[in-house]
Amino acid sequence: MSRRCQLTGKKANNGFSISHSHRRTKRLQHANLQVKRVWWAEGNRFVKLKLSTKAIKTLEKKGLSTMAKEAGLDLNKF
Repeated sequence: MSRRCQLTGKKANNGFSISHSHRRTKRLQHANLQVKRVWWAEGNRFVKLKLSTKAIKTLEKKGLSTMAKEAGLDLNKF
């Protein structure tokens, strides 16, 4: 499974590791992903999703069904 937030679509960013001598080597800056069980009120059950921490904060404000509809996600499959 890819390292991507299922609600917001956040993924890794390309960047550089810079040493003391200022040598640059490529690296990936991964999103802070957490596997969370979230209560889905309409389905009357828990749904297990891989979410970024930013998505978890937004989830508390907007609600699961609203964010899933914006992301085009069918929660019955989880």
